[in-house]
Amino acid sequence: MEGVLNFSSPPLLRPVFRRTVPNTRMSIKASSQFSETPVPSSSVSTKEDPKPVFNPPPNFKPPEPKRFSVRPDKILDILGASLSLIFRLGTGVFVSGYSASFVSKSEIPPDEYALEFAGFKVKETYKLGPRPEKPIEIYEFESCPFCRKVREIVAVLDLDVLFYPCPRNGPNFRPKVTQMGGKQQFPYMVDPNTGCDGTVPFMLSLGLLTTLTEGFAMIGRMGKGSSYTPSKLPPKPLELWAYEGSPFCKVVREVLVELELPHILRK
Repeated sequence: MEGVLNFSSPPLLRPVFRRTVPNTRMSIKASSQFSETPVPSSSVSTKEDPKPVFNPPPNFKPPEPKRFSVRPDKILDILGASLSLIFRLGTGVFVSGYSASFVSKSEIPPDEYALEFAGFKVKETYKLGPRPEKPIEIYEFESCPFCRKVREIVAVLDLDVLFYPCPRNGPNFRPKVTQMGGKQQFPYMVDPNTGCDGTVPFMLSLGLLTTLTEGFAMIGRMGKGSSYTPSKLPPKPLELWAYEGSPFCKVVREVLVELELPHILRK
């Protein structure tokens, strides 16, 4: 986790290898003849492509495993970002319809990861609606209670969203919001897909109380992720695997917003 919290000049994100599923080819040959001896009408043969092999680069040395720890100079940042879990009762930590139960080891496939405890494994389930074809685009910034409310529902619905950070004095995306909406009002959403109905989680349906607790949730990070720091825009949006309820993800996203770096947030 120390690497996640290191905001130095190297790239924030590293490429993630995608697992390739081998193709299975099937050929069928059919023939028919009139004779007294029965002739097989069809023959089926299958051929499976060899599985891809991933080799480490030359002179690669695997990193030495280390215990989880927080850098001493980041302890206060993590504690401040953790206050939101108290004020918001963990909203945005679990997806819609999440549930967990203890099952026997035989119910979990051997190639599927599951937490093991006292000889049982934890089976996690959830209920999500249809996925949008294209990522929803949201213009927002940290330290805004209304923007946080939107980010929480994005986490609850487990959506991949393209975020355009709009910190104060940002030269790139704030002016674009004014052009599209006529004024600077955040968050601003652009949905290239058709909308769908859904239920609003309890902690997001309390009106003024929701807004107040959203504001209290940011007390520990006052002003972080709201002011622009000059940077160079990447040719493509970055990709970040994170969720709103994590204090570790929070401090990383604050830097992305301050640098005005567009990023696709994947849950």
